[in-house]
Amino acid sequence: MATIAPEARLGPVRQTYAGTETFPPIARAYTEVAQVVRETGLLQRTPLFYGAIGLGLLLAFGGCVTGFILFGDSWYQLFMAAALGLIFTQVAFLSHEAAHRQILASGPANDRLGRILANGIGGFSFSWWNAKHTRHHANPNRVGKDPDIELDTISFLEKDAESAGRLRALITRKQGWLFFPLLTLEGLNLHYLGIKHLVSRGEIKGRWLELGLIALRFALLLTPIFLFLPLGMAFAFIGVQLAVFGVMMGAAFAPNHKGMPIIAPDAKLDFFSKQVRTSRNIRGGWWATSLMGGLNYQVEHHLFPSMPRPHLAKAREIVMEQCRALDVPYTETSLIESYRLVIEYLNRVGLSARDPFDCHLVSRFRPS
Repeated sequence: MATIAPEARLGPVRQTYAGTETFPPIARAYTEVAQVVRETGLLQRTPLFYGAIGLGLLLAFGGCVTGFILFGDSWYQLFMAAALGLIFTQVAFLSHEAAHRQILASGPANDRLGRILANGIGGFSFSWWNAKHTRHHANPNRVGKDPDIELDTISFLEKDAESAGRLRALITRKQGWLFFPLLTLEGLNLHYLGIKHLVSRGEIKGRWLELGLIALRFALLLTPIFLFLPLGMAFAFIGVQLAVFGVMMGAAFAPNHKGMPIIAPDAKLDFFSKQVRTSRNIRGGWWATSLMGGLNYQVEHHLFPSMPRPHLAKAREIVMEQCRALDVPYTETSLIESYRLVIEYLNRVGLSARDPFDCHLVSRFRPS
């Protein structure tokens, strides 16, 4: 399938948002495709698949522990750190799927599994992730409603880039090129945001359970590292593990929506158009599915969040056929091309940040 470029692009001066006139609602589009998906049995659980994934991760973790013991006081330990980062990324994917009710039969069972995976193994808050991700799924790329395009270190909207102060502008103006280097800090950021959420005021279901699981996880992880490795090597081990985890997480989630149309706050779109037009699939078959935890089928995942990972490829054919029938753009590209689009998009947005070396008085009195 050839790459279909996003319809909404940044203009030379101002960023424009897609709205109802750009994407007119399509009646019954989702109802029809959902009926075919249900009749095909693609929403049925796949316990054998997830059991195999869990067993594989358990064996991989056992291999890391064995390698840690055998390498001893050696810089080869950094290979074990990188491997742990990859394992924790795969665990995070499973936690994401549990949050979407993809793995087990009941909601409470999925929530329990998700907490164990996210807090007890991944080290980030399941409740924080779930609340944030639910908002994203309801309104992907919609201004003011999607937390994934809210201002952080990176500005995803031109108006946010314009508000950058002198220090942040240093990053914002080159944020596309800096995006992947900054992802090395994303693992640390995920831990920080999760704990910040859990110690905040307000009612949080399972607060103390999640905090206890995170504390236990870090105790079991950090104790042998700092007990058996020299101090410098121990910190290097943790740094590599966090960097790999952050880069892999960001590299899996970034291609899905960044650079796709940004939806105006007041746009009235049908569910099918909203989800398909703001999502981007990644070609690559089984290896892309393994690398990205099924997020390479982002269009289908957004249309059917509870669909198990193994069924997404079959759903793709059904959704593509519906898009062809309704003349709705279906965006699919290679992984490398998606990264190019993300970098290009972020750099364009970043141009709105003022030059941090501009003198305020000079710019104020400079003739127009």
